[in-house]
Amino acid sequence: MRSPADRLVAELRKSVGDERVLSAVRAVERPLFVPEPLGREAWDNVALPIACGQTISQPLVVARMCELLELDGTERVLDVGTGSGYHAALLARLAREVHSIELHPELSERAARALAAAGADVHLALGDGCRGLPEHAPYDAINVAAAAHGVVPAALAEQLAPGGRLVAPVEDEDGEQHLALLREHDGVLERTRLERVRFVPLVATGPD
Repeated sequence: MRSPADRLVAELRKSVGDERVLSAVRAVERPLFVPEPLGREAWDNVALPIACGQTISQPLVVARMCELLELDGTERVLDVGTGSGYHAALLARLAREVHSIELHPELSERAARALAAAGADVHLALGDGCRGLPEHAPYDAINVAAAAHGVVPAALAEQLAPGGRLVAPVEDEDGEQHLALLREHDGVLERTRLERVRFVPLVATGPD
């Protein structure tokens, strides 16, 4: 009989081709990052509510975003919107160094406990994700786990290293969200619009 993790990976393999990403999904215990009352749904391919009105994203979306960053294990990564910590835990298995920033102290504290239980080495910070963490920049890859309105915040794009990749949900004027992939190339950001998604909004705490 296949384990719940194996069943989830088999489902994700229909849409995700990066075997390193699929191995990370199999290895990271998603139940550690899900509220205890929802534990039976932890391995389902669905988003689930967590504290502070936030969610732990659908595994398919998390895996796709990780795949789009094209990580080979040598990168420094910024994760914007720690949330449950699950996305950061996957990134920690795929990259060399992961920094994750969260606006809500309660979420960051819970994520710290879950990440420790999962054995994931992630540097956590509190603050405005729209501003990134310039003190640790540049980043080879940036993951944004909340929807920017219209465009990705300029401060995040500026923290990309040469050849860096950034993936984020972006909300259009009509309220529709899609994944956007930004790639730095010779000082120019090349943007690709990808599939539709649904994320909580990216919240700024002050003016740019």
